[in-house]
Amino acid sequence: MKLGRLNHIGVATPSIQESISYYRDVMGAGRIRDPFEMEEQGVKVCFVDTPGENGTFGTQIELIEPLGEDSPIHGFLAKNPAGGQHHLCYEVEDIDEARSWFEGLGKRILGPTRIGAHGSPIFFLHPKDMMGQLTEIMETPKDDTHWSN
Repeated sequence: MKLGRLNHIGVATPSIQESISYYRDVMGAGRIRDPFEMEEQGVKVCFVDTPGENGTFGTQIELIEPLGEDSPIHGFLAKNPAGGQHHLCYEVEDIDEARSWFEGLGKRILGPTRIGAHGSPIFFLHPKDMMGQLTEIMETPKDDTHWSN
């Protein structure tokens, strides 16, 4: 299994609108995507593009707001009311190969492989198996449609 680039850093927030203001007004973000809801995962999501080299974009910030009490982000925000870093997401070429690799290493995978906010297959690895960091593994998108949100 070959690890790809760091795709995004997930940041849980009690308010996407306040976080958008922060990234725009304080951090100078030039491109912030429109927020959208992922009801099946219980979250509202918004991507903030960081600058890359030569006019490209770098690693994204994924703002995540809970849609309700049942959201998996709700518990995180109960412990961290101001929000904060929630997870790191790395790309891989083949999601099935990566899942088998991590399973073979005895890493705990949280739930089934599913479609994530970029429209590509993802799964999460338990933080206790990943140096204390909730880790998302995402199959590298095959086209640029995931950047249109």
